Amino acid sequence: MLASLTYSQKLELAQLLEEQERRKSRNQLADYRPYEKQAIFHAAGATNRERLFMAGNQLGKTKAGGAEWAMHLTGRYPDWWNGKVFDTPVRMWAAGVTGESTRDNPQRVLVGPPQQPSAWGTGLIPGDAIIATALARGIPGQLDNIVVRHGGGSDVQAGESVLAFKSYEKGREKWQGETLHGVWFDEEPTLDIYSEGLTRTNTTGGITIVTFTPLLGMSEVVLQFLTSEEVEMMLKAKAA
Repeated sequence: MLASLTYSQKLELAQLLEEQERRKSRNQLADYRPYEKQAIFHAAGATNRERLFMAGNQLGKTKAGGAEWAMHLTGRYPDWWNGKVFDTPVRMWAAGVTGESTRDNPQRVLVGPPQQPSAWGTGLIPGDAIIATALARGIPGQLDNIVVRHGGGSDVQAGESVLAFKSYEKGREKWQGETLHGVWFDEEPTLDIYSEGLTRTNTTGGITIVTFTPLLGMSEVVLQFLTSEEVEMMLKAKAA
């Protein structure tokens, strides 16, 4: 079939395929399909304000957190979604241990490669939903916050959600004062940081999610999510 096409037709086809790939790369959220553990994590948000996704490396924890945050920020919930739903624009945080780790993990997953501004919009937040970005100071490629288009279409006016990027290294004082719909902790925070983040969501009845590989053992934050039976089982497994 290709052999029968003229040069101009082949060129037109190549351009069409390139445009399709470009559009797909700037709407990663549309292709997100959770595996079983991710789906359970999302569904639990319908009835729980606090959630933990604890698993080993490269098992989709950050991607699950990023996909859910992208849905809340844009209001673009797929037909299969049965988790928490916000029907208004939201104010949210995504945080890591340091500015660099926040940039290289949640920011990268949500927005795209930190060092390539031309590729911002190829993360899980669709490119056509990113209205504005503001750089942070001191760390190349690190964003302070982004403004995201929420909803819209037909005769419904779009709103604006705001996502700010935070780090634990700045201390609890930098986590005070804001009223939020959600806080995403990517990697384990200290208990005082976690408690402060949770407090930020009290007024809105918002949510907190924690996604991390357990490197700190039986920490205070981990214990917030485990029953006494689960703690006993883990201690027995460690001793065995």
